[in-house]
Amino acid sequence: MRIQMKIKVFLWRRLLLLFLLGNTIEAQTRYTIPEELSVGSVVGNIAMDLGLQVSEISDRKLRIASEGDKQYFSVDLGRGELIVSERIDRENLCGRNPNCLLPLEALIENPLQLYRVEIEIQDINDNSPVFQNNQNVLNIAESTIPGVRFRLESAQDPDVGSNSLRSYTLSKNEHFVLDIKTKKDGSKVPELVLEKVLDREKQSVQSLLLTAVDGGNPARSGTAEITIRVLDNNDNAPVFEESTYDIQVVENTLPGTVVVTVKAVDLDDGSNSEIVYSFGPHTSESLQDLITVEPQTGEIKVKGNIDYEKGNSFKFDVLATDKGTPPMQGVCSINVEVIDLNDNSPALILKSQPSPVREDTPIGTVVALISAKDIDSGDNGEVSLNIAPGLPFSLKPSISNNYALVSDSSFDREKKTEYTVEIIASDHGKPSLTSRKTITVRVLDVNDNSPVFSQPFYTVYVKENGIPGSLLISVSASDTDMGENAKISYSILDSKVQDVSVSSYIYINSDNGSIYSMHSFDYEKLKVFQIQVQAKDHGSPSLSSNVTVHVFILDQNDNAPAVIYPSTVMGSVSHQKMPRSAKAGHLTTKISAVDADSGHNAWISYRLVEATDSSLFSVNLYTGEVRTKRAVSEQDDSSQRLLIEIQDNGEPVQSATVTVNILLEDGLHEPISDFRQKTAEPSKRNSKITFYLIISLASVSVLSLLTFLILVVKCVRNSRSSSSCCIRRADSDGYKNPNRNLQLQLNTDGPIKYVEVLGGDMLSQSQSFRSCLSPVSEFSDFTLVKPSSTTDFQDMINVLDASLPDSAWTFESQQVSAATL
Repeated sequence: MRIQMKIKVFLWRRLLLLFLLGNTIEAQTRYTIPEELSVGSVVGNIAMDLGLQVSEISDRKLRIASEGDKQYFSVDLGRGELIVSERIDRENLCGRNPNCLLPLEALIENPLQLYRVEIEIQDINDNSPVFQNNQNVLNIAESTIPGVRFRLESAQDPDVGSNSLRSYTLSKNEHFVLDIKTKKDGSKVPELVLEKVLDREKQSVQSLLLTAVDGGNPARSGTAEITIRVLDNNDNAPVFEESTYDIQVVENTLPGTVVVTVKAVDLDDGSNSEIVYSFGPHTSESLQDLITVEPQTGEIKVKGNIDYEKGNSFKFDVLATDKGTPPMQGVCSINVEVIDLNDNSPALILKSQPSPVREDTPIGTVVALISAKDIDSGDNGEVSLNIAPGLPFSLKPSISNNYALVSDSSFDREKKTEYTVEIIASDHGKPSLTSRKTITVRVLDVNDNSPVFSQPFYTVYVKENGIPGSLLISVSASDTDMGENAKISYSILDSKVQDVSVSSYIYINSDNGSIYSMHSFDYEKLKVFQIQVQAKDHGSPSLSSNVTVHVFILDQNDNAPAVIYPSTVMGSVSHQKMPRSAKAGHLTTKISAVDADSGHNAWISYRLVEATDSSLFSVNLYTGEVRTKRAVSEQDDSSQRLLIEIQDNGEPVQSATVTVNILLEDGLHEPISDFRQKTAEPSKRNSKITFYLIISLASVSVLSLLTFLILVVKCVRNSRSSSSCCIRRADSDGYKNPNRNLQLQLNTDGPIKYVEVLGGDMLSQSQSFRSCLSPVSEFSDFTLVKPSSTTDFQDMINVLDASLPDSAWTFESQQVSAATL
């Protein structure tokens, strides 16, 4: 329910300390309302006055807080209106203070902002003047001369301003008139003045009515009845030396301390001049608990604990009563000013719980709002706040002892996850009093770290013909962030291997980085390839890093030797001729075979399995040369059948066989005539082609020699700064492995010869040696076996050098040390 009222709204912006806080402490807003508004009454539209949208105040959790225990106001989040939620009594809130301001704080979040709101409570005339004693008795001797004054009890009106006590009136009578005195503080004191001599014999008792009237509209009033008793004798009332005593008392003064001594004089004699001191009739009980009056001496002593914070001043009257009949009284006023001591430590109040800060929080972000308060006064109530040095925070002062804890440097959660901030509040008293409050500020993670792999690169050796779906290797990466920012997914970047997407070869488990084969590999088709694995976190935006995985296919003995000569097109049986005049050691024929495998698996040996006459022929284990063991005799059969087995060195052993029929004839001089006859005619037909080939080979040789010389010069220069010499070779798959120590290639003039040495670590299975030799050779052909040591390797080089003295060598080395060679 809305109550129509006249509300004054004053808005102003304070420029003080603007450079410190910017918009953290916003404009101050003031509303003026009368007291005693009904609960639910609208004070004003605080959302509009603060420049906020109605929808915004709910999302940003606008709340109103009072400094006291009671919360007199609340916010209607649906309309943005500030409404009254408790009965407001100005007299309870501010007492006699004419300016009654109720400070409020409007706090909103996201971002954290504090608004200062003041509610000015206007007084209404809701209290009537009240006399503490409704019945007052004055004993006045009939001999009292006109003009004597008698002080009356003042009425109390808790209203202020125009609604406070304004005047007194006295009922009509023939003996007394009313005189009103105004004190320094503006309060009014009624005095009864005797205007006409009293006559006890005519009227011993008189009743008067004293009325107190305030200035409200309509005016309110209160009354007290004054009874006048006319007495005989005792003509003089006690008179104090001073009508008013102004004293100062330091708070926390010890009980029993005399603060002042009052003294009154009575001109009568005897018992009529004996005086007893006491409190005035309207002295409150709370005041009598603090101060006591010695009846005989007039000493005013401290009785209880005087606390400046509970009351910085108080007033009371002291009566001096003689012992005459009737007793006569005199009165004086005591004004006590309490001097403040620094006896209260500052109080620290968190206006909002500390907000967690992100790692990327900009400097100057408000983390918490803190209020400091000291109920002492003056310098004792001035408070300064500090925090320990070395923290990424600072305190920025604002209005009304409010401080903002703001960030003043960057954060790194990976180095420190939270900060404990101790805030120290010190007042300016002497000695200074301090208080401390500790708050904890958490640092929230930001995705500012990319995943890091456990290795700079990975190498995996995979046997060919493996089972599809086998685990090849597991890569792992870590992320120093936390939560979703630290969760990692793995993937393989698309690339080509032999013009085929790498994803057709392998796949990766996105959760744990395990890499599996999609199918089996064939070493003879693919020896090595690379894949790029990417680790990406789940942050926003996500960060990633890549690593290279080198996959080497290891050869398995899955290929049997293939016979090159005798050619299979000639049939399963090879027919050779040999003269009967052949002597021992005569080269009858040569079996040539190759193995598609490499390394040990490609080493080939030859063995004579069956023979018509085993004493006549032998087969060289390594070259496959078939030679006579002795001279041919007349008794030997003219047809000799040889079954020769070719085996590789793999595990399990693979083998092939060839059958050779040798015909012994008289007068035959050509040992392998059938082959040479077949090759003679093509040589004639291709003589021109051979001529051009010779020219081309000569040109290539010259270019190769020049290139070799240039590379040698570069190696010599590089050897001065490092011990390695590198002459690069372009592999078919474009891969260059620094672990492959040696590659050797041999070319010879004439019929094609080829030697390949694939080197690796001395203990690696990736070493292999291969020989491809012509079946027709004027040289003693050779086969290389795998060297098991540096000495074996040197022996292999010596064999090559001895076997092919006219060969053109190309030697390539990567990181070959003296120990390796």
